[in-house]
Amino acid sequence: MNRRTVLTLLATLSTLRNVPHARAARRSVVVIGAGLAGLTAAKKLAQAGAEVTVIEARDRIGGRIWTSNVWPGLPMDLGASWIHGTKGNPLTALADASGAKRLATSYDASLALDAKGAQIDVAAPARATAKIIKAAQRMAEGRASDLSLQSAIEASIEWTSADAAGRRLIRHFVNGTIEAEYGGAWSETSARSFDVTKEFGGEDVLFPNGYHQIIDHLAKGVTIHTATPVASLAPAGKGVTVTLQHGEILQADHVIVTVPLGVLKKGGITFAAPLRKERQKAIETIGMGVLNKCWLRFDRIAWPADVDWIEWLGPTPGYWSQWASLTRTAGAPVLLAFHAGDAARDMEMLSDAGMTLEAHRALAAMFGANFPKPSGAQITRWSQDPFAHGAYSFNAVGTTPATRSDLAGTDWDRRLIFAGEACEPLYFGTAHGAVLSGQTAARTALEL
Repeated sequence: MNRRTVLTLLATLSTLRNVPHARAARRSVVVIGAGLAGLTAAKKLAQAGAEVTVIEARDRIGGRIWTSNVWPGLPMDLGASWIHGTKGNPLTALADASGAKRLATSYDASLALDAKGAQIDVAAPARATAKIIKAAQRMAEGRASDLSLQSAIEASIEWTSADAAGRRLIRHFVNGTIEAEYGGAWSETSARSFDVTKEFGGEDVLFPNGYHQIIDHLAKGVTIHTATPVASLAPAGKGVTVTLQHGEILQADHVIVTVPLGVLKKGGITFAAPLRKERQKAIETIGMGVLNKCWLRFDRIAWPADVDWIEWLGPTPGYWSQWASLTRTAGAPVLLAFHAGDAARDMEMLSDAGMTLEAHRALAAMFGANFPKPSGAQITRWSQDPFAHGAYSFNAVGTTPATRSDLAGTDWDRRLIFAGEACEPLYFGTAHGAVLSGQTAARTALEL
């Protein structure tokens, strides 16, 4: 952040120091984080007449919403891509308000291939694995203490009696239905509460022109300063002092903290006074998952054009197992590979060139040796991102909805408010969860 930016920031925030506390609508609020939760909260507060400034560590807004325009005419979402369930979802209203075009994807338009590329029907083994997972969950619910999903499944008769091929099959579907969904490795994921969630009905839709349309809509009329990381927060008088990493000091009546859980777990912001013990415990207990994307662009479409999802039961479950195609929905020669949990962290060690090579090897095994090489690749490494340390939260061993409620809400005599997808008891790990949490944080600030 250069000197001009610092002066502009201080000028903008000078009004925050002298706002009477008695005038609730004009209370000064600093929102830390310009992702979905932070921008949702800031917009609602600004519309209610509060003095609001958003501080963002990155040099861009959006947080884990990140639309890349590297490929002309093909915006690629490197963070969130979908609205999961359109009916009643707050993102649907935001998409309508922003005029964002949406395309529905269908799990019915899917293809499953064995290790050698032969098409197979996976309905029966998928159902069998679902029963194993459900039985493992019931076993965990009957115990005095929680345990990992891996431990619960490996204790089952279905696992202990299975041969290597059978275990590999179970492991594949656990990866596809649990790890790729929630982002946590099965060794870390709660057997009791991994799926204690709520969902919206309706279709799953993506944005052919990018998710950033939602971010741009929320950011209109909101004062935002990027490339401005926060070093520490401290109670001061009846408000909060915000110290930036560059040394500047700001003050506000309230601060809404919407940084990803991974930043809190890594101690990315220093809290000068202790947080509530329940909140500290929640930060330690809730897991920060990883789901990485490998977008691949081709000069021609060399895979079935009528499918949205491709599942490969390759030699190593979790590696190049889950794919999405943009061909049917958007007519684009683009494939997307997902890696989650341990596999995601492992693959992050590869260079872009190395990962692209591995991707091509997998696709050649799936569709034949003449499968074309990608003409471009865009790859994420969310666990290495210093402003996220992961993709989204999951229910690690010991996590319950109450744990997330402990993370959410106020601290420091109601001067500090926590928000973000990790704070949502039942909508965690989703973009709509971030929006809902931001709405709650704004209401809380206005009611104080």
